Amino acid sequence: MTDEPIVVAEALRKRYGGTPALDGLDLAVPAGTVCGVLGPNGAGKTTAVRILATLADADSGHARIAGHDVARDPGRVRALIGLAGQHAAVDEKLTGRGNLRMFGRLYHLSRRDAHRRADELLERFGLTDAADRQVTGYSGGMRRRLDLIASLILRPRVLFLDEPTTGLDPRSRGEIWDAVRDLAAGGTTVLLTTQYLDEADRLADDIAVVDRGRVIATGSPDRLKNSIGDRLDVVLDDPAAAGTAARVLHDLSGAHPALDGGRLSVPLAAGSLRLADVVRELDHAGVAAADLSLRRPTLDEVFLRLTGDGEPARPGRSGVEAA
Repeated sequence: MTDEPIVVAEALRKRYGGTPALDGLDLAVPAGTVCGVLGPNGAGKTTAVRILATLADADSGHARIAGHDVARDPGRVRALIGLAGQHAAVDEKLTGRGNLRMFGRLYHLSRRDAHRRADELLERFGLTDAADRQVTGYSGGMRRRLDLIASLILRPRVLFLDEPTTGLDPRSRGEIWDAVRDLAAGGTTVLLTTQYLDEADRLADDIAVVDRGRVIATGSPDRLKNSIGDRLDVVLDDPAAAGTAARVLHDLSGAHPALDGGRLSVPLAAGSLRLADVVRELDHAGVAAADLSLRRPTLDEVFLRLTGDGEPARPGRSGVEAA
C-alpha cells in the first residue's frame, strides 16, 4: 500500500514548435476525489490531460497513474483510465446501446460481457428509454452523456474529463454534473478541466489553477476563496458620487475599488472592517449608500486575481498554496 496520490505530474514540459505548452507543471490528485483544473485558453490544461492519458509525450518530467509511469508503461495506464473530451466521439448511425456494445468489444470484452455492461451503464445513467434510438436523434447533452458512459466500460480508476460541458445548455450541463457526482461517490477519481467556474465550484474537492503551463495555486474552492478575503459591495444612491466613494473605500481598505454602474466593490481582509465604519466614513464624505454588504468572493474573482492581470502568479502572491 502507498499513500501516493493516484495522479502525479512532476515538472512536465512540452513545446509545440517554439511555443511552450507546459513549463514545469506539477500536480497531485488523491484517489477518490474530483480535481478541477482551471486556466485561461492556452494555459496548458488539455496538453496536461493528453500526457497523463498517454496520448502525447512530455519533452521532460514524469507522470504516474496509480504508480505506473505513463511513458514507460502506457499499456497498463490505459487499462486504468477513461477519457471523455470536449466533443462526443460516438457513432451517430448506431443506437446508444449499439455504441456501448461496440466500445465494449473494442475493449476486448466478450460479446456477453459487452452487452451486460452496456445495459448496466444505460440503466445507471438514465438512458434506457433512449437506448435503442439512433444517436443522430439525441440532444447534445444526451450525446455527451453517452460519450462519458462509453469511457466507463472498463470501470476506470481515473476518469479524465476535458471540458465535457462546453457548449451545452444549463439542463444538459446539470445532467453531466449529476453523472460526475455519481462517479465520485462510487470511488472514481475524476480530473476535470473546465472554463466554467461554477462547474468547478460545485463539483471539485480541490482545484488546480494553471497559467502559462504551470500550476500556480491549489486548494479547495473554500480555501481559494478565503485566501483573497471578503468583498465589500456598496450601491450608491447617486452614481455621480462614485469618485468620492471610491476614495473613501480606498482609504479604508488600501485597495482600489472596482466600479460597475452604481456599485463599487473592494476586497477586504477578513474581519478588517465593520459595515458601521464604512457607513460612518461615507456619511462624513457626503455619500449616500442605497445598500452595503460584506460577502465572500466568488471563484471567478479568485481566478481573475490569480490570472487576470496578464502575469503568471508567483508563489505566495495571493496567500494561496502555490504548487
